This record gives sequence, C-alpha cells and structure tokens, in this order.
Amino acid sequence: MIDHSLLNPTLSVEELEEGLQIALDYDVASACIMPYYLKRAAEVLADSTVKASTTIGFPHGGHATSTKVAEARQALLDGGQELDTVVNISRVLSEDWDYVRDEIQAVVDLAHDYDQKVKVIFENCYLEDHHKIRLCEICGEVGADWVKTSTGYGSGGATDHDLKLMRQHAPPDVQVKAAGGVRSMDRLLVVRDIGVTRVGASRTVKILDECKRRLGLD
Repeated sequence: MIDHSLLNPTLSVEELEEGLQIALDYDVASACIMPYYLKRAAEVLADSTVKASTTIGFPHGGHATSTKVAEARQALLDGGQELDTVVNISRVLSEDWDYVRDEIQAVVDLAHDYDQKVKVIFENCYLEDHHKIRLCEICGEVGADWVKTSTGYGSGGATDHDLKLMRQHAPPDVQVKAAGGVRSMDRLLVVRDIGVTRVGASRTVKILDECKRRLGLD
C-alpha cells in the first residue's frame, strides 16, 4: 500500500539512493521521487515489483497545463510508471471546472497512452467539501486511476472525513490515496478500513518494522 516518499527538496543524492534501497528492501508499491532523479530511480527499480513514480505540477499546482503535460511526458520517457499530479488549486477555488477537467484529462490521457497511471492530488486543506466532491466526479469522468488527498506540503493532510468523502464520491474504479499524516501502522490500518489502497509515507521503515513485529517476522 505504501508509496515511499522521496520528495523533500533537501534530500541529497546519497539520501535518495538510500531511499530507493529502502523501497526495494521493504518491497513497497512505489518510490515517489523528485522528477530530476526519476530516470535513475527507474533504473534501480527495473528488476523489482516497486514502481517508479514522481510528481507533476508539484507542490502548488499552479503550472500552466502545457508545462504539466511537458513534465508528464518527460517523466514517462524517464521510466515513470505512476504520476502524482496536482490540480490547479486556484482554478478549483474559482470553480472553473472546464479548465480543471481539461487539464487533468490532458495528463491522464498522456499517461494512459504510455500504459501508465495517474494519481490526482486535490490538496484538500484548501478546499470545501463541494470542491472535493466535484473533483472526484471529474476524475471519474476522465479515467484517473487515483484521487489523492494532499501533497504533504500543505497546511493539512489526510483526514478520515476527507477519505470517506472521496471514497463515497469517486467511482468504484477510481482508487483513493492518503497522503500527509500516515506515520504509523495503526494509522495505515485505519485508512485502509476506509477504503484507501495507497498511502504516501516517508516513515516507511517505522511503519513496516512495526508490521513485521506484530506478525512475528522481525
């Protein structure tokens, strides 16, 4: 369930390499890494079941659509298998739904042309419930693979309320990812029970070591 997060802009190359090794050692779902290091990540992860993932329009979402598409194309050429793209928060708050839909669709369609997947980040801490609901509907309309609560760099993270709302209003074939605040095994189990299939986490070792301990595998 875990996307091991390697997005802190102060991470050194040595720390990124260590993070990729953690992703391999713990056999997580993906390693979500800064775009500039994605090509290297894809090489390191090539012979594993761990996906190489990265971000688009991160963390504020205010890039031009053409820039997001260019970022997505480069990521796909670099071996990216899952793209976490941030909505244009300004356009969402302005309720310019045609713009929002067209932009999400442009990234989703491009990724799907490469047989890869997209997670759409809402940054819920800045939105009202009706914005989140409409985004879930739009993501269903354009065929996004996941809806995601947050970047982890906003003023709030994944709340139970938001996760339940997103699971209720996203179509069944659109999965839900929790990001921001999933720092323990207990918290991961709570969000899983809500219907979350992925979590973004930087404390992967702590979470999975606790999992091993409870299963008697340590």
